[in-house]
Amino acid sequence: MSAIDGYIVRTTLLAFLLIVVSLTGVIWITQALRGIDLMTGQGQSILVFLGVTGLAIPLLAMIIAPIALLIAVMHTLNRLATDSEIIVMNAAGLSPGRFLRPFLFATCVVSSLVAFLSLYFAPECLRALRRWQTEIGADVLTNILRPGEFQKLGPLTIRIQGRQPGGLLVGIFIDDQRNPAERIDILADRGTVQKNERGSFLILQDGNLQRFETGKRDPALVAFASYAFDLSQFSNVVQSVTYGPRERSTSDLISPPPDDPVFKRIPGEFRSELHDRIFAPIYPFVFILMAVAILGAPRTTRQNRNFAIAVLIVGILVLRIAGFGLSTISTSRPAAILVQYFMLAGVSAASFWMIMQGVIIDVPTNLLGRIRDLFGRGASLRPQ
Repeated sequence: MSAIDGYIVRTTLLAFLLIVVSLTGVIWITQALRGIDLMTGQGQSILVFLGVTGLAIPLLAMIIAPIALLIAVMHTLNRLATDSEIIVMNAAGLSPGRFLRPFLFATCVVSSLVAFLSLYFAPECLRALRRWQTEIGADVLTNILRPGEFQKLGPLTIRIQGRQPGGLLVGIFIDDQRNPAERIDILADRGTVQKNERGSFLILQDGNLQRFETGKRDPALVAFASYAFDLSQFSNVVQSVTYGPRERSTSDLISPPPDDPVFKRIPGEFRSELHDRIFAPIYPFVFILMAVAILGAPRTTRQNRNFAIAVLIVGILVLRIAGFGLSTISTSRPAAILVQYFMLAGVSAASFWMIMQGVIIDVPTNLLGRIRDLFGRGASLRPQ
């Protein structure tokens, strides 16, 4: 790799890293705030909160990476143009194809990352997130017990005064009438839920227990520092988890089990999801070819680049919106997948041709004349 290649690749990748980390962090924070009730309402620990919300980061990074790379390439091209380095390279005999090479190298690095996230890591994280959410949703203690309310679970009545961070329950009252031969009332200052291979237990701290036995007049009173109350029957974790197409592995999408009920119900979404994962690492190449084609031509510092930047942004938006639309249509019409492949191939071929021919995107002269006439007429209508 030459010094010019290293300079362009280093500048592009450093800008990409800064942008993708910043955007992913900001979007993750906004999404994580929606799940803050895991700690406040359901009493989960900070580790559970970070684990559940953090599993969405690979998916966010996969979506943001192509846009972050595009912004990084635009920044690099603008920097090279501002310092007149593109003109110097062109005057030194650097061909358009040779100028494109370092950008393609940087794109290969980003595209490899997107491919890893799209084909393997993001589905694995989404699958783990589904399992975790199902386990939390299946736990009665997590979802039904609300501070200040008496919750009746069959012959068992439980009330908690409040929840604290780390899953700590305070002000616990339990009325247990599951055994017809006795009735147990428990008051405890605090408690935590612990799960192991034997089941789920509410570990109570600093309380007292009253046992009313049938045929006896006076209750038996016991004070305790620690007491394990069995709640396994009310904390059942669903063993079978149903995964959607986005949470399936790529191998499952390529050859799904023939008896899979989800596949039988929505086979089109399996097909669409598989091709979306293939498209994910292709879009960075298309974006960069468009960016270099529109912004990479040699220009003097007096030539305005705003029109070319606007054309690039509009082109990227139209291309990506068309891609989303075709992906949605492909669930019912498989031909839309081929249309998307041809669309990306056509845009890439046109962009490569513009790069090799040195086409410069500039404001049409007649458009500038009409804009000047419009402003001139507007100025003439102002009251003197």
